[in-house]
Amino acid sequence: MSKNSILKALMVCTFAVVMLLLFAQPNVAVAATQSNNKYPVVLVHGFAGWGNDEMLGYNYWGGFADVEKVMTNAGLKTYAVAVGPFSSNWDRTCELYAYIMGGTVDYGKAHSEKYGHARYGRTYPGIYKDWGKTVGSKVNKIHLVGHSMGGQTARMLVQLLEQGSQEEKAATPENLSPLFKGGNSWVHSVTTIATPNDGTTMADQTKLLELAKSLLSAVGAIAGIGNGALYDFKLDQWGLKRNANESYSKYAERVWKSPIWSNTKDFSTWDLSTDGAQELNSWVKAQPNVYYFSWATCSTHKALLSDKHLPNLSTTIVFYPTALLMGSYTRKTSNRPVIDKKWFPNDGVVNTVSQNGPKLGSKDMIVNYNGKAQSGKWNYMGLLDNTDHINSVGHLKNVNSFYKALAVQLAAIPA
Repeated sequence: MSKNSILKALMVCTFAVVMLLLFAQPNVAVAATQSNNKYPVVLVHGFAGWGNDEMLGYNYWGGFADVEKVMTNAGLKTYAVAVGPFSSNWDRTCELYAYIMGGTVDYGKAHSEKYGHARYGRTYPGIYKDWGKTVGSKVNKIHLVGHSMGGQTARMLVQLLEQGSQEEKAATPENLSPLFKGGNSWVHSVTTIATPNDGTTMADQTKLLELAKSLLSAVGAIAGIGNGALYDFKLDQWGLKRNANESYSKYAERVWKSPIWSNTKDFSTWDLSTDGAQELNSWVKAQPNVYYFSWATCSTHKALLSDKHLPNLSTTIVFYPTALLMGSYTRKTSNRPVIDKKWFPNDGVVNTVSQNGPKLGSKDMIVNYNGKAQSGKWNYMGLLDNTDHINSVGHLKNVNSFYKALAVQLAAIPA
C-alpha cells in the first residue's frame, strides 16, 4: 500500500472518530453565572488560518462545530476574524484593527517603505464599529482570544493601541492611522492558546513552508474539500493577489514559490522563530490595565531511554515528523536563544515551554492562575495535555465545553 493510501485511510478513520465525538457531545448553551462585563470576544486565528467564508464553511474555530456560536450562547457576543494567514504580526495587526473597526487597512508609511510593500490593503465594513466609543463613563472594550500566532497578533494590537508607534508618527504627521496614535485602552483581556510567545523551533529549522502545506492538506482532508481549494492567502500588499481567471493551483504555486518566505523579516517565518519572537517581546509588553491569560498544549511524551520527546499516538498524523524534529532539536549559538531539552515537549507545531507567556527578551511577569486574575501579568491557566496544535481549536476534538467555560471566565473579569 502506498504512503498516500495509508494517509487517506488514517484520515478517514480519524474523521469517523471525530464525528462520533461531535454527536456524542451536543452543543448545549449555558449562561454565565457571574457576569461583570459584556465586552465582545474577538477570535484571532493563527498561522495558516482562514475566515468563515473560506474552506466551504469548515470553521477554523471548531471545525464541524462553531466556537463563535458556542461562546455567544455562553454569554458574550463573539466574532471570528480573518487576517493574513502567513503575513507578519505587524501586517496582521493592521488588518485586525481594520477588520474590527471598519475601513481600509493602513500598514503604515514607515513600515511599508521599509519592507517594500503597498501601504494600503483591503477595505472592511467592520464587525464592531462602536469599539472604543465611550458610553457614559465606560469605554466599549473587547476580549481578544488568539490561537497560535493569533496570540502574538493580539498582543501587538494592544501594544499599538496603548502606546502607538513613534516611527509612524515621525513618518506621517498627517493621515496617521488611529492605530499608531496610542492612548487607546480598548482591550480588556488577551487570551493566548498554544501561542509561540517565545517562538517555535520549527521556524528555526526553516520548516514552515512545508508545515504550511501540510496543515492545509490535513485540514482539507478532514473537511473533505481537498487541498484547501477555497482558500485566500491574503497577501495583496505583496502583489500576490489572485488574478482574474487564474486557477487556484496556479495561484497557490505562485505564493509557495514567492521569495517572501525567506527574503524578508516582514513575514511569519521570522516572527514565529525564536529570534523573531525575542525581538517582538523586546517592545510588545504587557499593559498594566489589561488581563493576560495563557493556555499551553502538548501532545508528546519523553522517550524511554533519553530526554527526547516522541509524538503521542493520538497526535494528528501530519504532526508526527514535526513533533519528532522539535522533540530532539537543541542549539547553543552565540547571540541566539539557547534551545535545550526544556524545549522538547511540543504540540506538533509549537514548543510547550514557549506557550505560558513571553520570556525571551521580555520582562513580563508570569504567574500561575489561582482563581483571581491579575491585570498587567500573564495568568498561566495550565496545560491541555494530550492535545495537539489543531485539537485546541476543535479539529479532531470536541472543544465546546472548553470555550463555554472560557466565555464564562472572561465575563467574570471585573469591568
